[in-house]
Amino acid sequence: MSKPLNILVLTYWSYKDGLIQTYTLPYLRQMSSVLSEDSKIHLVTLEKAHLQLEGKERRKIESDLQKKKIFWNPYSYTKFGLLAMLKWGLTIISLFWKIIRYRVDYIHCFCTPPGIAASVLSTITRTPLVIDSYEPHAEASLENGDWSKDSFPFKFLFGFEKYMSKRAEIIISATEGMRDYAKEKYDATFDRFYVKPACVDLDLFTSANKKKQEYIDELSFENKIVCVYAGKFGGIYLDQEVFDFFKVAQDFWGDRFRVLLLTNQSDDALNEWANKSGFDMKALEKRFVMHSQVPDYLGVGDFGITPVKPIPTKRYCTPIKNGEYWALGLPVVSTANISDDSDIIENEKIGSLINEFSTNEYQKVVEEIDDLLKNNTLENLYEKIRPVAVKYRSFDISKKIYAEVYGNQN
Repeated sequence: MSKPLNILVLTYWSYKDGLIQTYTLPYLRQMSSVLSEDSKIHLVTLEKAHLQLEGKERRKIESDLQKKKIFWNPYSYTKFGLLAMLKWGLTIISLFWKIIRYRVDYIHCFCTPPGIAASVLSTITRTPLVIDSYEPHAEASLENGDWSKDSFPFKFLFGFEKYMSKRAEIIISATEGMRDYAKEKYDATFDRFYVKPACVDLDLFTSANKKKQEYIDELSFENKIVCVYAGKFGGIYLDQEVFDFFKVAQDFWGDRFRVLLLTNQSDDALNEWANKSGFDMKALEKRFVMHSQVPDYLGVGDFGITPVKPIPTKRYCTPIKNGEYWALGLPVVSTANISDDSDIIENEKIGSLINEFSTNEYQKVVEEIDDLLKNNTLENLYEKIRPVAVKYRSFDISKKIYAEVYGNQN
């Protein structure tokens, strides 16, 4: 019988954030399933003021989590700066005592920003460190224009990424290429290195979610060609370029073309990008929905778009959205050189890649999507694309990794 384990999980997100709901909790449940009954997972989140949970809602969440051996530890979020560093100092002290009190066996962090605290705590307490969703963040912020190479935030995070890479006992990366990146940038090599892309619950995204009439009627999408996107604009994502693409698609398909955005992006920002491109916003519907509703809304689409900025470090990330699109049988429009996904889209012929930001390139992409839609029924596309999700995004991939990391420990 496996011995009880106590695992401290550090994240940089609020509990209601989609990255906790879709990218953290499913994995914690998988971890829980391979742990003995007396084991506990202590989840740390950073709560932004507008997302904080109180009262009955919070108590119900805590109760539901504990049924899966997950114990929630919320801390308040502060934007990076001097105050945030001071607060993190206090948080590290608090977490240090929790490690002692709970007799923590592993510190498990998702992505490298919380890895700063995780690596400090691992060093002080000599607790094994696991870095999950391992990919570059400092250089990504540099390439994205958020930081300069001489800035303190860049030097601080990059230095800690190097330190935590050498400190970690186990690495769970989004791509195999991250192994070479770590060797080149951090001079770090790994004995225990796993590759876990952004996996998807394939039971939630199925053919049953396709083209539900009630959603088509709600959105007035009957006999329309629908591009869907669930996510943000700006930051690591394109913005104006997406609406320039929409304009070309609108010119090509005319009144048959529609866009469905599942986002909380402001209307002012959307209108500004649309005005600059000449895109008619009458062809766009915006919704901000619970994650449980996302499969049905995405299911009204004919194709999806993943507008990640094609900066070099995005070779080492894995967009969650692609797995959801593929699980629904949707062709994907993506920028080039994103994770392994761009190569998969191109090799499997299940979408089209944007290689440059120009009207001619957008026209080429629209025509390639049009060919896919004309030459295949919805059923044909589902039968062609769904197996890609099964092969590259199934939860079976992550379940096997967590079983190897935490299962059968004596």
